[in-house]
Amino acid sequence: MTTAFVLSGGGSLGAVQVGMLQALGMCGIQPDLLVGTSAGAVNAVWVAQHGMSPASLAELGNIWQQLHRRDIFPVRATHVLGGFLGHAPAISSSEQLGELVRSHSSVDDLAEAVIPVHALATDLLTGRAVLISSGSPSDAVRASAAIPGVYPPVRLGDCWLIDGALATPAGVSHAVQLGATQIYALPAGVPCALASAPRSALGVALHAFSLLIQQRLSTELVHPPIGATIHLLPPLCPMTVSVADFGHAAELIDRSRHASTRWLEEGGPDLPHPARFLSLHSHGHTAP
Repeated sequence: MTTAFVLSGGGSLGAVQVGMLQALGMCGIQPDLLVGTSAGAVNAVWVAQHGMSPASLAELGNIWQQLHRRDIFPVRATHVLGGFLGHAPAISSSEQLGELVRSHSSVDDLAEAVIPVHALATDLLTGRAVLISSGSPSDAVRASAAIPGVYPPVRLGDCWLIDGALATPAGVSHAVQLGATQIYALPAGVPCALASAPRSALGVALHAFSLLIQQRLSTELVHPPIGATIHLLPPLCPMTVSVADFGHAAELIDRSRHASTRWLEEGGPDLPHPARFLSLHSHGHTAP
């Protein structure tokens, strides 16, 4: 049996996956391979290098708790103006994200990681899914997280790559193709209970992408690939934290760990129709 963890994107809600990982680790569930997209690629690349020990996941949690929006999305007037005038492909830079990954990497090549890891990106010109399984960990994460218009595309080899959330399928099928027979899908979730709609361009873009990610994963699980048993850890609900708000990581990790532990203890992995946990909904309508 080959077990894969598939971690989707979700901006600041990537902290939710740390709690999920901690719950899985406490139950002795370990990955033989990892597939990560965007924020999920950050977590997947960490686990691939540092493992699933309590100390490793506690350190990953500490990293999330120390992050601020400006550390990940440094929006500057020069970038915004350059994008508006056609002189820059994005309003922000992914260099600080790359440096974050690089400063915590123990290998220079993904292929050297303790656990095989694959970052999912999208070919900008063809739209095809691209799995990055070797090369620089920081470049792989930057490519997988390159939200169009927010981060610039990343050139790897002959391809210009953007966020893997745009790729089809969403990651579960790739894990099956890589030989997984047991798959644990870890969605970051969506802010289903915001008090008001996002007001900034960055906030709107990130929120829209979180909805896209959840819909892509839901579609894939409604008609799951043949050859593997899929277990979906339910995302947190209600969720009142914006995808662009990095100030609630400790709360999200703790809440997710408890919810995921309860799900595991109550036989969650064997519940039918896991895609129902991903149905889009709200807890009251909001207006701009």
